[in-house]
Amino acid sequence: MDKFLVYGNPIAQSKSPIIHQMFAQQTKQAIHYDKCLSTSAEFEESVNKFILAGGKGANVTAPFKEQAMQMCDQLTERAKAAGAVNTLIFSERTIKGDNTDGVGLVNDLKNHQVQLTNKTILLMGAGGAARGVILPLLAENPKQIVIVNRTTEKAEQLAARFTDQKITAISYAETAKATFDVVINATSASLSANLPDLSSTCITTNTVCYDMVYGAKLSPFLNWCKKHKARLVIDGLGMLVGQAAESFYIWRNVRPQQTQVLAKLRSQLQGADK
Repeated sequence: MDKFLVYGNPIAQSKSPIIHQMFAQQTKQAIHYDKCLSTSAEFEESVNKFILAGGKGANVTAPFKEQAMQMCDQLTERAKAAGAVNTLIFSERTIKGDNTDGVGLVNDLKNHQVQLTNKTILLMGAGGAARGVILPLLAENPKQIVIVNRTTEKAEQLAARFTDQKITAISYAETAKATFDVVINATSASLSANLPDLSSTCITTNTVCYDMVYGAKLSPFLNWCKKHKARLVIDGLGMLVGQAAESFYIWRNVRPQQTQVLAKLRSQLQGADK
C-alpha cells in the first residue's frame, strides 16, 4: 500500500487525511495517508526518513512550503512562480515539487460558475498564499490582476516578479478609485477576525468575493462583503478540496470527484458548530 503524508505545524486540525482517504475509496486506490507534526529543524530529516520508508509523496502546509521547495531536485512552473511547494513527488532518486493551491482556487471559482476570462481581479495579500495563485489565475486570461497589500511595497515587489503587464499593484487607499469583478482575500486577516482596509466602494452588486479561509460560519471579510451587496461570497473549503484533488491526480493519475467530499466536509464543519 502506497504511503503519503501531510507535514505541518500545527497539523492536528488538518483535513487532508480525511479528504485523501475519501478520494481513495471513491477511485479504488490502495493508499495510506497520515499527518506529521514537524519543526523547521526536523523537517528535512523527517521527509528523507519517510522516503527511505517507502513514502511516495507528501503534502506540505504552513510553515514548510518554502523549506520543501529548497529540498526539490525539480520544480514545476507553477511551483517556481509560487516560490513555494505544497506537493512533493518522490521517485527513486529525485524529489519533485509542485504547487496545487492556485488550481484549487481557480477550479472552485469555476465550480461556482465564476468567469475569470477578461475580468478584473483584486488579489489581497502579497505573501505565499497570494503568490501561489497568480500563475493559475493568469492562465484564465483575466483583463487585469491588481495586488493590494498592507505594505504597498510588498505588493509592488510581487507584481514585479511577473513580466505580464496585466499585473499591477496598488495601496488599500487606491481601492476607492476602482471596482472589481472578483475580490480574493489571500491575507491571514480572517484568521484573527480582522478586516482588511478595503474600500467598500470597490465592491458592487456584480462582484464575487472569495476568502481562502473557511469555517462553520462566514468569515468577517465575507460577512462584510455581503453587507456591501456583493453578488456572491465563497469561502476556501472548495479550494482545500480542489488542491487536494490535484495532488491526488499527480500521484495516482486518477482525477477524483470533489462534490461528495466537499459536501461531507461542509456537513462536518456545520455539525461541529452545533
